[in-house]
Amino acid sequence: MMKPVNLKSILPSTILSALIGLAPLSQACTRIVYLGEDQQIITARSMDWKDEIATNLWIFPRGMARDGVVGPHSLSWTSKYGSVIASGYDVSTTDGVNEKGLVANLLWLAESQYPNEITNNNGLSVSIWAQYMLDNFATVAEAVESLEHTPLSVLTDNVPGQTRLATLHLSLSDASGDSAIIEYIDGQQVIHHSKQYQVMTNSPTYDKQLAMEEYWQNVGGLAFLPGTNRAADRFARASFYVNNVPKKTDINTAVASVFSIIRNVSVPYGLTTEDSPEISSTRWRTVYDHKRQLYFFESALTPNVFWTDLSKIDFSAETGQVKVLALGKEQRNIFSGNATDQYKVSEPFVFQGLSAQQLHY
Repeated sequence: MMKPVNLKSILPSTILSALIGLAPLSQACTRIVYLGEDQQIITARSMDWKDEIATNLWIFPRGMARDGVVGPHSLSWTSKYGSVIASGYDVSTTDGVNEKGLVANLLWLAESQYPNEITNNNGLSVSIWAQYMLDNFATVAEAVESLEHTPLSVLTDNVPGQTRLATLHLSLSDASGDSAIIEYIDGQQVIHHSKQYQVMTNSPTYDKQLAMEEYWQNVGGLAFLPGTNRAADRFARASFYVNNVPKKTDINTAVASVFSIIRNVSVPYGLTTEDSPEISSTRWRTVYDHKRQLYFFESALTPNVFWTDLSKIDFSAETGQVKVLALGKEQRNIFSGNATDQYKVSEPFVFQGLSAQQLHY
């Protein structure tokens, strides 16, 4: 085993106190997993952000050579699985699904504090964290087993165009309905793995989110549900609705139910909390139908939902190509229905990494 590589402190001390039912105000986004009958599994998320996040949709084939973009001690790999992803600023994977049905979603978590050293050449930028999962694993269980055996040294950098560090946690879900939430707390990897973990929002840390869920289960959603855009309130509403919409129904109705839930926990466009820039307008939503392999996308600024059909994509290393569906400024380009054939061949974007000066080896 190699000796750990010491780095500068990656994050200031940002661990925030949180009471049960009262979350801090720096939050964004919601993720849910619907568990229907006959293996009708659907994963959805909203993207809430104050500023233009420059999202496009990308197709990545198998066989792409990658590294963790954090210098000489970066993890290296070749992608085993092809994927369709939504980029952030075209320097990161913030959401997506691979050809085996593994979904990865990155959401804001103010309490995140990443390692201050790289061990075993396992360094990885937070920009490529979700893509690493999609490239390498077919199921949640497979990913969790690997991470428990060999934790990653995830490092972070400033949000593009800003002076604050990106502090994120990662959710995984798969075609069986399994889920995992992965966080870095006090520099240590923490994994919550269970099919019951259907909802994730932002602050507080996931153990406290689960305690909040237990509280609201005792209250009962038909009696009262909190209605603000705070993470704690969105968590309560999403948890109640995703477990109370019909589970025995046709797949189109199930997708409609999930869209209804993720819209219910979205933030109206144009609404911003001045002192908390992450409590901001929902810019877009994704919904993935694991059974039919359909990746739906909805922009707040266009009139239509459209989808990408993963079953119709050539992901092979030999003939598959990197392609992009350009969504335009503020995701205003209009698509409708099946947009799979509208992707264009492109050079891949470059994942944001950390320089040697930042790392201080």
